[in-house]
Amino acid sequence: MKQRFTNLDNVANKQSVMHVYKWMKKKKKMSRAYCIEHHSEIKQHFLKENSSATTITWIGHSTFLIQVGKLNIITDPVYAKTMGIRKRLTEPGIPITELPPIDIVLISHAHYDHLDFATLKRIGRNAEYLLPMGLKRLFKRKGYHHATELSWWDSKRIGGVEFTFVPAQHWTRRTLFDTNTSHWGGWIIQNGANGETIYFAGDSGYFKGFELIGKRFSIDYALLPIGAYEPVSIMKTAHMSPEEAVKSYVDLKASSFIPMHYGTFKLADDTPEEALAKLQAEWRRRGLNREQLKVLLLGETLIL
Repeated sequence: MKQRFTNLDNVANKQSVMHVYKWMKKKKKMSRAYCIEHHSEIKQHFLKENSSATTITWIGHSTFLIQVGKLNIITDPVYAKTMGIRKRLTEPGIPITELPPIDIVLISHAHYDHLDFATLKRIGRNAEYLLPMGLKRLFKRKGYHHATELSWWDSKRIGGVEFTFVPAQHWTRRTLFDTNTSHWGGWIIQNGANGETIYFAGDSGYFKGFELIGKRFSIDYALLPIGAYEPVSIMKTAHMSPEEAVKSYVDLKASSFIPMHYGTFKLADDTPEEALAKLQAEWRRRGLNREQLKVLLLGETLIL
């Protein structure tokens, strides 16, 4: 019998089928009047040639190109044009054909908006895949043999960069029969050369784990989800609201916050415009430094 994974404190994310069905029937239609813009100066040539600077580039949703310690890293790569029956709201920030050769692929969990094998096929099987516990069997079946599973708090060093898999509060399923048979979490990326630390949270509800992560690591940049939080009755345990994302940033004691997981796919009732407005309002309410909130456009590169 396959192992079933759980959250810290065994917080459950199950919703009754009837509850979800009722929501789907009355689900709001998202207006396309507001779309996240693409950056006017996408640094594709620089990113292909770069071998020294640490960079973070937002491609869309939870997909980032991160360059650290001469490694090209991509998080939860999804270039799919649809998610279920719904079209992608925006084009990826960088075309997949314009990416530099990818060395490391980080997967946070198995939901389809975070794990897309059609995209991985285009990235290639020669990259090193770092996975949550429980996913390696699926990857081997798909022909990906350079794959390593990690449990929460496990680490793997590649070159001068250390990758640590850390907890999140979520759940996962790809079929009717594999609910929570693989784990979920985020990734800490530590550059041993100069001490830069980047935290990619994956998908998560608000939980005490952020404080635990903040105590273990000195985080420079926290990449945190702010979308797919409405209706709260269904989403709360698995997805943070923008206000909760700010709270998690404070718990983490991170230097800077980069929002993600909004504006690419229609996953819930909230809109990207609402998510950003709530994020910025909460930032002001708490009196946080405006310079520490880094709202990236699609394809925008932050050079650390």
